[in-house]
Amino acid sequence: MIPIIDAHAHLWLNVDAVVNGSAIHPLEPNRSRSLFFGEERQMLPPYMTDGQNTAERFLSNMDYAQVSAAVITQEFIDGVQNSYLMQVQQRYPTRFFCFGMPASLPKSAERPAATVHGGFAAESCLVDEAKSLVAQGFRGIKVPAARLHWQFLTPEMMQMMRMMEQKGVILGIELQDGDAQVAQMETLIQECPRLKIIIGHFGMVTRPNWMSQIRLARHENVYVESGGITWLFNDEFYPFPSAIRAIKEAADEVGWQKLMWGSDYPRTITAITYKMSYDFVTKSQELTEEQKRLFLSENAKQFFGFDELVELPYIKNMSE
Repeated sequence: MIPIIDAHAHLWLNVDAVVNGSAIHPLEPNRSRSLFFGEERQMLPPYMTDGQNTAERFLSNMDYAQVSAAVITQEFIDGVQNSYLMQVQQRYPTRFFCFGMPASLPKSAERPAATVHGGFAAESCLVDEAKSLVAQGFRGIKVPAARLHWQFLTPEMMQMMRMMEQKGVILGIELQDGDAQVAQMETLIQECPRLKIIIGHFGMVTRPNWMSQIRLARHENVYVESGGITWLFNDEFYPFPSAIRAIKEAADEVGWQKLMWGSDYPRTITAITYKMSYDFVTKSQELTEEQKRLFLSENAKQFFGFDELVELPYIKNMSE
């Protein structure tokens, strides 16, 4: 079996965030549910009653599903998890690649842009924080642009991007639906052609104009991962035939070497098992073995620099 890599997952010790003025936090007594923008949502599988989505629990899922390594991203709705994720990165360096996320990312249109001198942003708290995260050992910085004001590419953001390009730090980014932020991404890619970029949620594949985001991967250093694709096709449900068709359509546009599988663990496994989040790909008769190898393993291995991948045996179930 190929050594599978999950290019989009989440970890946290506790969730306590405020996004656009709305609180997101666990509820009592069943802490696997959270208050999410004023609604009660099942954020975790119901047996995770303490609200903690830890590396050890994920590793248990990974080992059982034979997933060798995972990329841990961040999101405003999880709260900033830099401290915990650096511990995870140091404790399990061969199993996880963790993104840092600046707490000072501009979250609204009201935030003033940095002062510009000669076309470059003055040194800002955002750039300082990003430099600090890199100095701590983070090799990737996450920008949830979909939750920022649509005009996210401020002067201070560009200064951070230039710093990341110079230091070889990967940008993880999710965009608003369709082409709302694609022009800004084209500008960023032109200004920072050596910046390695991974676009999340498969371009929000079920939304209009999703292919405009996929086409960004025509650029040499831009890739796309499929985190959340089972959520986006949840109405159709397993084995997600439309998701397979979308993956093939994207590959026809940019090539199989530019696409990666991601689960969006743990929220997606409230509806399906962790293994189901990828084995709809391995069981598909529409994809070749080489296409599966690139999508599930090889592309992420090379992009994120996973050198030593653990080999995980199949463990027979008690029910078999």
